[in-house]
Amino acid sequence: MKIKFLGAARTVTGSCYLVETERRRFAVDCGMHQGSGEIEKRNWDAETYNPAGIDFFLVTHAHIDHAGLLPRMVQKGFRGKIYTTPPTRDLLEIMLLDSAHVQEMEIQWRNKKRTRHGEKNIQPLYRQQDVLATIPFFEERFYDVPFSPLPGVKVNFRDAGHILGASIVELWIEENGTQSKLVFSGDIGRPAQLLVEDTAPVRTADFLFLESTYGDRDHHDPMDPQSLMAKIINETVEAGGNIIIPTFALDRAQSLLYYLGRLIGSDRVPHIMTFLDSPMAAEVTGVFERHPEYLDQEAEDLFRSGRNPFRFPGLKMIHSSEESKAINRIRGSCVILAGSGMCTGGRIKHHLVRNISRPDSTILFVGYQAKGTLGRQILEHAPEVRIFGQPFPVKARIEEIHGFSAHAGQSGLLEWLGHFQQRPSILFLVHGEREAGLALAERLKKDGWNVHVPEYKEDWELKLTRLKP
Repeated sequence: MKIKFLGAARTVTGSCYLVETERRRFAVDCGMHQGSGEIEKRNWDAETYNPAGIDFFLVTHAHIDHAGLLPRMVQKGFRGKIYTTPPTRDLLEIMLLDSAHVQEMEIQWRNKKRTRHGEKNIQPLYRQQDVLATIPFFEERFYDVPFSPLPGVKVNFRDAGHILGASIVELWIEENGTQSKLVFSGDIGRPAQLLVEDTAPVRTADFLFLESTYGDRDHHDPMDPQSLMAKIINETVEAGGNIIIPTFALDRAQSLLYYLGRLIGSDRVPHIMTFLDSPMAAEVTGVFERHPEYLDQEAEDLFRSGRNPFRFPGLKMIHSSEESKAINRIRGSCVILAGSGMCTGGRIKHHLVRNISRPDSTILFVGYQAKGTLGRQILEHAPEVRIFGQPFPVKARIEEIHGFSAHAGQSGLLEWLGHFQQRPSILFLVHGEREAGLALAERLKKDGWNVHVPEYKEDWELKLTRLKP
């Protein structure tokens, strides 16, 4: 049995692990590569995947860095099944259509410039029609109900505690009369996270593939996220400014709505207007509302009592660009949640233009900011940033709340590993920037784990050489 690391190898994007046995060829996840131009070139390398030769995909969850290349695979000949949970299937339809729309708009803009310079037009990675062609291949499976995609392969999805419907993949493969168990963590959630249950424990594996996004650190806030958010909002309103929150449409937007509703309902913050300026986030919220059984007990109980944790007085979900522009005419303070979460595009840029040079306003980050993004520049207190090609001095208050992260920190990953009754033959650390993966590897090696941090396109032949616990 062989495995090839086609992404999320010393990076946090492009998750894809290609497994080959004597009779089968399939993959866990198929994420888009995001970041530098050099990394994004990998998205065009369909030959490495050989999509027509892949039997099926197992998708851990609906984030684009785990599933964003699926339409490209279908475009290039994949015709198998794509297995995932019901919420993930619903979320992917939204996320992938948005991804295609963004690509089409960007290519349209770039082609106008190319035409003016006498250059040939270029094509997007995939279009919305490719997404629509992908959707029929989705097959829904439930947590803790094992299934067999093909003879010799058994799969079980466990709750990853990351976002709605996210899964850990337990995988049993029969080959040459023996059975091996592979476990792919997907993205591991933080303990006691809002909205979703804690990560399900896994106790055995021959080969383990563990994410390491925060492998070199823990999330530390001076107080609990809800109290810290109340403090920031109250201080900004007192100063007369706005609270601008770059927001990921999936999970982060819903967690923020949940927190804000609780703060307003308990009168811990002023009852000011709150705008969710993201049509996609509003649509994703609808998926959360349709699948309360995948939420944690507290949120599910709220739904069953007739109360919606994602709606509260003063909240307005913005759909049209005209409504978005009208926010800027409001006098007085307000809270604005807008995409994208790393400030790389979308409506957040327009709100940054209006607020980033205002000392009375606050830019509040509640999610990971990748290297090279506008969000990372602002978070690192760059004195000036460029937005829409224009320079803007950064005078706004810059704040960060770590407690909203949907990823476990180093301690959380170690705690999850503590459930294993016997150590795997080898532990691969994936989905983490180089420094994070290597730091966690050193920490685990001191405890006697056999650890490897793979490189992009690295091949491994998996052989059982079990270590003692």
